[in-house]
Amino acid sequence: MIENVTTDAIMCAGMKCLIEKLGAVDAEIFLSIIKENAFDYTEWRQNNLWQNMSITEIFERAVQREKERKFQE
Repeated sequence: MIENVTTDAIMCAGMKCLIEKLGAVDAEIFLSIIKENAFDYTEWRQNNLWQNMSITEIFERAVQREKERKFQE
C-alpha cells in the first residue's frame, strides 16, 4: 500500500480499476447501485466475499494476490 495517498488519488485509482474491469457504463451503474441502496460493504463481505473459506485459505489467497501485484509493478 502506498503511504500518504490522497482521497483524490484513491478515488482515481478506484475508478480506473472499475472502468478497466467493468467498462465505463457498468462502472457508473455499479456506483449508482451502491449509492442508491445504502450498500453496506462490511455486511456484504461477511455474507458473500469469503463464504465457505477458512482463514488459512483467505490468507493464502491474500499472499498470492500480493505476490502478483508486486510482480506487475
